[in-house]
Amino acid sequence: MENTSLTGLLKKAAAEFPNKRAISVSGKLDLTHAQLQQLIDYAASLLIAAGIKPGDVVALTFPNTVEFVVMFLAVIRCRATAAPLNAAYTAEEFEFYLSDSESRLLLTPQDGNKAAQAAASKLTIPHLTATLRDSDSKIRLSSSTDAEPNPDAVAQLVNNSSDVALFLHTSGTTSRPKGVPLTQFNLASSVLNIISVYKLSDSDSTVIVLPLFHVHGLLAGLLSSLGAGGAVTLPAAGRFSASTFWSDMTSYKATWYTAVPTIHQIVLDRHENKPEPTYPKLRFVRSCSASLAPSILSRLEEAFGAPVLEAYAMTEASHLMCSNPLPQEGPHKAGSVGKPVGQEMAILDEQGHIQAAGEKGEVCIRGPNVTKGYKNNPEANKTAFQFGWFHTGDVGFFDSDGYLHLVGRIKELINRGGEKISPIEVDAVLQSHPDIAQAVAFGVPDDKYGEEINCAVIPREGSNIDEQEVLRFCKTNLASFKVPKKVFITESVPRTATGKIQRRIVAEHFLAQVSTAKVPKFGA
Repeated sequence: MENTSLTGLLKKAAAEFPNKRAISVSGKLDLTHAQLQQLIDYAASLLIAAGIKPGDVVALTFPNTVEFVVMFLAVIRCRATAAPLNAAYTAEEFEFYLSDSESRLLLTPQDGNKAAQAAASKLTIPHLTATLRDSDSKIRLSSSTDAEPNPDAVAQLVNNSSDVALFLHTSGTTSRPKGVPLTQFNLASSVLNIISVYKLSDSDSTVIVLPLFHVHGLLAGLLSSLGAGGAVTLPAAGRFSASTFWSDMTSYKATWYTAVPTIHQIVLDRHENKPEPTYPKLRFVRSCSASLAPSILSRLEEAFGAPVLEAYAMTEASHLMCSNPLPQEGPHKAGSVGKPVGQEMAILDEQGHIQAAGEKGEVCIRGPNVTKGYKNNPEANKTAFQFGWFHTGDVGFFDSDGYLHLVGRIKELINRGGEKISPIEVDAVLQSHPDIAQAVAFGVPDDKYGEEINCAVIPREGSNIDEQEVLRFCKTNLASFKVPKKVFITESVPRTATGKIQRRIVAEHFLAQVSTAKVPKFGA
């Protein structure tokens, strides 16, 4: 197992299923596993000809396109490190990420990215564009050099399991984003864990709805499908579109999909307002990256006739940590993120003692999928790696069946006069109201209690719910100290690029609208 590499897993799948579909761009092109491998090796030879050496970092900023998939895997194939970046960043953000990752090259689509190019130019990082015309073409790089690619240069390269293959940054809920290097072995371990828990195979097919610059879409959607010999479809628009989602799922015979709760909500709302004539028969639907309210889970299951399996993941674990099992393997529990998959997990108190079932503490992990440490950040590493475990920063507990229940981020728990309140619990109650589409509870500074609860509520379409009704409902369903003091009725809440809700940012956003409020100073 120690010699396992992501590159090796994908080559093995291509050797076993050479003529099976690996990747499609909806309505535009299809590639088999064998074709994909040939494209990757050729693209790797172009990168080597452009001067990329083992250990170099290559930044990529693309929509969800076939060029991204090929170039991402080509970077890894030539033993360099891929650093995917969100195309929506500002020039200042690109400058930080390109500089922090020590990128040697920027890759973009043919139409480029002005902000990324401006930042690369300032840092004197060369920029190349990548294009693939159709499934019979080779990928082209806009190389300024006329160096001929040498296929032997790639054939001679051996990918080591210890090679750093992927470099990402954490969301940075409490401080500036931290750089996370993940090795070939980390990624391969995670892919095998995902394949194992969902029993992915060459007969599976999915549509990618999440951005591929983030571990959820990249590992759970793309790489695990390819590693299993299965198929992925990229939407023609290069991103999720509610209007084409089900037609893509049906056309490409999808058997499952994975998404964040926000997208599940959009899919559900569309189903309720504009149902499709038919839906594909799905083995399961997966939800991850934020907590899924039990009420949404049951509505999804009812709508699409498939089990909805909630999972728990983070960048530092190369994505997957826990998941609810498939029905044949055991029950899936609403409100729980399931059981650990392929790694050790424990609930520790502040002294590092393992807690019994039902006792709350910090969720800690160790295993082959976990990063060895943040880049150039000894302070963060000292905090994160203690007592022989990686500390996730999440509070949770195991129930008597060994299923993990999350209470919230350590820094997001609301401390109201000594009472620790889980915002996730308040969210779930709010979202069980028939007129509430989404809700986010958060803590705000309070002179009397230290912190008080507020919440933001997005009403369902056509609903006229007001603050009084929300408070009445909370008083009926929550202990009095958990009832929000103020309710913000809104059409949207701020999110990160990956669809996550960070309560700190939500709190700052809504408090800034109240001129008399004391806006909290969060983070470092």
